[in-house]
Amino acid sequence: MRHWIGMILAVVMAGVLFFSGAWGYLRLLRFPAVGGQLSQLPAGGGSLTSDHRVLLAFAAIAGTGLLAGILVAMPRISPLAAGVPGLLLLGWTALYLVSVRRAVGLIPLRSDAFGAGFEAMLFNGILGAAGVAMISPMFVPSRWRARKTSRNEAAGADDFLTMLGGSGPGDTAEEPAPAGRADQPTQASRIPTVADFPSSFNVRRTQ
Repeated sequence: MRHWIGMILAVVMAGVLFFSGAWGYLRLLRFPAVGGQLSQLPAGGGSLTSDHRVLLAFAAIAGTGLLAGILVAMPRISPLAAGVPGLLLLGWTALYLVSVRRAVGLIPLRSDAFGAGFEAMLFNGILGAAGVAMISPMFVPSRWRARKTSRNEAAGADDFLTMLGGSGPGDTAEEPAPAGRADQPTQASRIPTVADFPSSFNVRRTQ
């Protein structure tokens, strides 16, 4: 079940990367100044805080990076959530190195800002770098296993709570039960008879 959810998150991650990340990257992509002209720089070389489109592009890229970071870092999330999109990006980058025409031809919506931004990230090596980072959880064996609390961890938590002066989850306050009749010491309530004395005493008494 955990890995099925990871596959769903992988589809979500791929969609966010293509639509949000590619769109934001294209908005921020500018060529450097040529011949000392600042008009080709973002916001004319001034402050970016006055350009709402640039801020929106920054927010789109930051959201994409935040989602990718959560899928990579969270140990409870299946490694497939970040690993599958990462493998896709690495495969696309490898195809780009072998055949640029085929790699570019597979990009959907190239006429829109989403496809154009994805193409720009492919050209600049952004997709390859992101793919290497996103497949890293797949090489951690503990990410493939469900996290379960062992008895030793539970006992350690109980000991820690005891050190703090509290009681652990498994501790219960029990009051001593009152002693019953069976627990009372046996007392001699029988009257001694003649049979309890030595035999010599009995012989003298009969004479």
